[in-house]
Amino acid sequence: MSMSWQSEEAPDPARITPAGWVLVVVRGLPLAILVFGGLLVLLAARLIERPLFGLQRPVTPFITQFVCRNAFRIMGIAYKTRGSLMRERGPVVANHSSWLDIFALNARKRIYFVSKAEVAKWPGIGWLARATGTVFIERNPKKAREQAELFEQRLGAGHKLLFFPEGTSTDGLRVLRFKTTLFAAFFTERLRNSLHVQPVSVVYHPPQGAPHRFYGWWGDMDFGPHLLKVLGTLRQGSVELIYHPPLKVADFPDRKALAARAEELVRAGHEEALKA
Repeated sequence: MSMSWQSEEAPDPARITPAGWVLVVVRGLPLAILVFGGLLVLLAARLIERPLFGLQRPVTPFITQFVCRNAFRIMGIAYKTRGSLMRERGPVVANHSSWLDIFALNARKRIYFVSKAEVAKWPGIGWLARATGTVFIERNPKKAREQAELFEQRLGAGHKLLFFPEGTSTDGLRVLRFKTTLFAAFFTERLRNSLHVQPVSVVYHPPQGAPHRFYGWWGDMDFGPHLLKVLGTLRQGSVELIYHPPLKVADFPDRKALAARAEELVRAGHEEALKA
């Protein structure tokens, strides 16, 4: 993970007991069947869906949602949500703590992630991202106009795009400052008056007795050991999503003001849930 957030403290060691290794197998095999089996079904459906509907995806998002919701059931992680889903047209923004965010946010809402371009090259995750309609971008000001046009196409097709304005994942105990670059795409003449942005707080509650940052995935942490640690935990914790009221883009003078308000709502919801 390049340019990732780094903690002042080293990550907690991933210790898996003999019983935990049994759980890795018991949970890991069904999870793999669910994810990759769902991927095959999605790709098959997309072969029919794409020539008929183009950018529109009336079927495949439901497959992704089914896979992600049941992934938490297999892993034993409790899943809770608060707040109403946005009905207006526009993107969704959330804080970023873990690879589990992808499952958590897809489980409740049919969305399409906006991700940095290098993710497309990651083994496994990159394949899943491409298959589920992820929008890959380069954080380069020279690409701003091109990316704005891409966003317009996807938003015009009714897609709910989701991105992480922090630009990196954390230990799950904080919300970093939101980067404002991608918010600029929502202030074009064709989009500004018709879009809303829904902020979402993603909060992880650790298993009993585990460190509060148990589910966090950051810095140079490898995906494999983190996945095994989660699968091998007997009594899991929970993930909670808090959907805040949508923000009308036209109510804000510029991208910085909109990003600051979204960040404020996400941070407040995150802190409140952690205290509770």
